Amino acid sequence: MTRLYAPDVFFKDKVEALAQQLGLQLPHQEQWDFIQSAESLDLQAAPGSGKTSLIGLKLALLCQGWNSPTRGICVLSHTNTAKDEITNRLAATPGGRRLLQYPHFIGTIQSFANTFFALPALRSRGIDVQAVDDDTYADAALRMLDRHPAFRTLNASLGRRRNGPTLVAGARFVCDAGELTTTGPDGTPPFTMDSPSGQQFAALKEKLTKQGILRYHDMFALAEHHLFRHPQLAHAAAHRFPFVLLDEMQDTSGLQQRLLDKVFGFPSTIVQRVGDINQRIFTDGPDVTQPSSFPLPHATQLPVSRRFGSKIAALASELTIHRRQRIHGAGHDGSIALLLFDDDCVADVVPAFERMAAATVPRDLLLDSPPRVLGARLTRGGAQAFPQSVSCYVPGFTTVPSQATGSLITTTRTAQTHWQSGDNHGAATLLWKAIRDLARLTSSVGLPPFRQLERDPATDGGRARLLLHDMLTRPLDSHVEWAVLTARLVRLLADLTQSPLKGVVRLADPLAHVPHVAQLAPTLEEPADNRKGLGLSVAGSIQSAKGETHTATLILECLERSGKKYDVHEVLGLLSRQQDASEALITVQRAAQLVFVGATRPTHLLAFAVHRTRAEPHIDAMTARGWTVHDISLSRSL
Repeated sequence: MTRLYAPDVFFKDKVEALAQQLGLQLPHQEQWDFIQSAESLDLQAAPGSGKTSLIGLKLALLCQGWNSPTRGICVLSHTNTAKDEITNRLAATPGGRRLLQYPHFIGTIQSFANTFFALPALRSRGIDVQAVDDDTYADAALRMLDRHPAFRTLNASLGRRRNGPTLVAGARFVCDAGELTTTGPDGTPPFTMDSPSGQQFAALKEKLTKQGILRYHDMFALAEHHLFRHPQLAHAAAHRFPFVLLDEMQDTSGLQQRLLDKVFGFPSTIVQRVGDINQRIFTDGPDVTQPSSFPLPHATQLPVSRRFGSKIAALASELTIHRRQRIHGAGHDGSIALLLFDDDCVADVVPAFERMAAATVPRDLLLDSPPRVLGARLTRGGAQAFPQSVSCYVPGFTTVPSQATGSLITTTRTAQTHWQSGDNHGAATLLWKAIRDLARLTSSVGLPPFRQLERDPATDGGRARLLLHDMLTRPLDSHVEWAVLTARLVRLLADLTQSPLKGVVRLADPLAHVPHVAQLAPTLEEPADNRKGLGLSVAGSIQSAKGETHTATLILECLERSGKKYDVHEVLGLLSRQQDASEALITVQRAAQLVFVGATRPTHLLAFAVHRTRAEPHIDAMTARGWTVHDISLSRSL
């Protein structure tokens, strides 16, 4: 029997040679233990410990010596961003590029469940998927409930409930003991199944399913149901992928873990799980922690962070909630600051931080990585307290994601990377999915799946395939050439849907041309003695910053969900009392967990914005730690 990979792939000389080629250093034994391990394991990695670089190195080493043409490596993560980062690292080496092709698979857990189980289950029923998206499903469900005469009884019944719209918009499939049932968002049926409302509730869900409109959660339930009915599929998948690497394992839900355990729970499968349990954000979902949840008690650790120095490392260590870990800072010895404000100078907080960042962070680093402003809440709630969210500190702040502008060209560039690596089908499928999503903005008629496009150049399907080929092979630097391609696309959409497009103006932002490397604002090129505009910050949520590295990070004090407590204030109290964070009240643990994620982003400057009256009891304790304190209300010319 042929070995899956050459026995010398993890030999010291080969590891060192490839690490040097990739510009990586391996000074710690824990790094070598992970790289050279060929057994199932859990790796608990501190923020900034370089786990993604180690994953890329290990996978590239494996691919250099991989022998099997039909059995491959399966690499799974939770987000497309994390998946793309791994893909880009692998594309930098000849051996790594092999992992981007058959028989290997790199994707999200969602795409894995869809590709190998849920989509085949739907195709076996003759269902073509039009959309897997929670928002799209909610819109379609509410529209059908309101307009379809078959659901009048259900509509009247839900109308008597305060959460009626939420129940139908969030209805989902659950696989319970091998049976596929329809439930509300919390996983329980809102009606008895034999009642008229219960029957219509299930019928509405089934009708949307036949139209190919589903929620993300549905696909996992369908996958689990398909595996229950065809258990041999789990054996086939485990045989196809004898080596599995799971990244960001801390974010795996109970539902996802149950599916992965069914597929990869065989003794012959090597499963290596990597993540940081202390970056797991609290959720209120129905899933509970499973006994086998990450990390197992004997997990390997990477406790050394090369992102930040000892001060941030000491703070982060005290905020490890789920699993206590002493983090060692081996990076730049940055600083931590408290920015005190009062009711009259809330709008001065961010400008003061920007000036502090400009005075603290080297200019060249600040140009490459603008300071970041983070908060647990983006917009205000119903409470009267002020400030309570990012929008209170940043006038004109909007939650519309910046990725909306130029989203198609961004996806096209990602697809071109797949194309250049030899994954032509994956590239075309990725790009076509983005185009199908855009088409829903202007037409109620969905585009067909990629595989159903005709190949004859004289047909609309053939023209679509030709356009995809041109978008995947032509340079995208010129806005004129991009305008030509998108004009062809808009004309083609009307022909493919066989209906007039409505609201074409909605396509302006997603079809916009954006440079491959974002252009820095001219104010950043001003002389060094003119700080105005230098390091203009980027605002967002703490949750969205997971995995990022910043030069300077400001964490804004925000009102927690009860509307009675402020998160940063609660964390300062925790630190000043030197209390074990894992023993604090659950509301304080939630705040500490979010602050941990935000506080472990920066390399040079970490700042907290706190109202002076709430901070005063803790200032002496924070100063004793080496933090600096700046009162904005007393000195607005910081």
